[in-house]
Amino acid sequence: MPLSIDTIIARIGGPDATAKLTGVGTEAIRKWRQAQAIPPRHWPVIAQATGLALEDLQPISTDRPSPHAGDSKTGSSMPDARPDGATAALVLADGTVLWGKGFGAFTSKPSIGEICFSTGMTGYQETLTDPSFAGQIITFTFPHIGNVGANAEDDEATKVFARGLVVKEDPTALANWRATESLDVWLKERGVSGIAGVDTRSLTLKIRDKGAQTAALVFPQDGKFDLDVVLAEAKAWPGLEGMDLAKEVTCSAPYAWTKSVWEWPEGSKEAPTNRRKVVAVDYGAKRNILRCLVAAGCDVTVVPATTTGEEILALKPEGVFLSNGPGDPAATATYAVPAIKAVLDAGVPLFGICLGHQLLARALGAKTYKMERGHRGANQPVQDLATKRVEITSQNHGFAVDADTLPANAHVTHVSLFDGSNEGLASDKYPAFSVQYHPEASPGPSDSFYLFKRFVTLIDLNSAKK
Repeated sequence: MPLSIDTIIARIGGPDATAKLTGVGTEAIRKWRQAQAIPPRHWPVIAQATGLALEDLQPISTDRPSPHAGDSKTGSSMPDARPDGATAALVLADGTVLWGKGFGAFTSKPSIGEICFSTGMTGYQETLTDPSFAGQIITFTFPHIGNVGANAEDDEATKVFARGLVVKEDPTALANWRATESLDVWLKERGVSGIAGVDTRSLTLKIRDKGAQTAALVFPQDGKFDLDVVLAEAKAWPGLEGMDLAKEVTCSAPYAWTKSVWEWPEGSKEAPTNRRKVVAVDYGAKRNILRCLVAAGCDVTVVPATTTGEEILALKPEGVFLSNGPGDPAATATYAVPAIKAVLDAGVPLFGICLGHQLLARALGAKTYKMERGHRGANQPVQDLATKRVEITSQNHGFAVDADTLPANAHVTHVSLFDGSNEGLASDKYPAFSVQYHPEASPGPSDSFYLFKRFVTLIDLNSAKK
């Protein structure tokens, strides 16, 4: 009877021993596990080393009856060739099924979203609570997720907005003095599911080469899978293009933010005394952005995404900040652009980040577009065209500004050194600028903190003219 690839590899002694025995690289072994098939030319040497019969090494038939065909009324035509120990599955809209071990919360129904990957080596908690990840399932390319546990101070929002996470290794035991609970417990408390044991390198390459697509993560408590239903639901999900998610993640009412950046060992610092009144429009704002504004000398009032220009100006701000956020900027622009235009026409200094950058561009007359794979992670190189300085930045976006559509009275300030896409702009007509990346990091490098000081300087210069 055919055995699963994982069982065969375990009998040989693991991936490294299998690679050595067959004379291939470990990448080939990963591909075998992904395809659930070993090339026939390797069968004789494996059979000799393990004592298995050749029929044990043949691929498990994909047209055999599913072990769980009775779990649905219609049965399942998709193969359910579950490896031993698999308790969760990631089903891509193209029909790919990736098995693994579930952790975090069980799924009562499939968690569906756009599958993406993040290259950050730190800050998984900050990443999961970043509202910009709403509607997405995150593949972490760094293998050791869970090692610093979780704590309340590192949350970037009130909840987890990502719809699930995919990791290579089982979450590691926490080993950090700031941790208050494990990642697994933290996810359970928030109703979020994860899957471990997936070949994340192969999945990342698939997203890189073929672009983002919809995926469904299933981790059923009863262990029953109906892959036909899951695949149908994944295919039916409309995708992020044309989707306005800012309304789903924004605050419900205005509030004041007073905390400054966290620094060891004191924790959050006191706010500076010389403070500029800033209104921050919350399209999905990360807390560390608000902390950085306070640290730079701002008195911050946060308002919902749908706040009108008149309502913003009624607060008499010295500056207005446009936050990061999820979804398609073209959809959010229907109500955001009129408000931004009102602020621009009033001559109030304006600074935008991420979605805020895209919305400022649209308010100035430019267009945005859906990227094939987006930029996500804490190691993205960006060049400041004025200084020629290269910054390593933290990014999280699947849409971008079409620089060729910027009006004559605006110019590009920063570009990506990965793909040449737009990373920053400034208006020549209004006191306004924005960047596509995240200068507040969390997680990520601090190369770009100077932008908050630039915003404050712009506010002071504008105030001096009055």
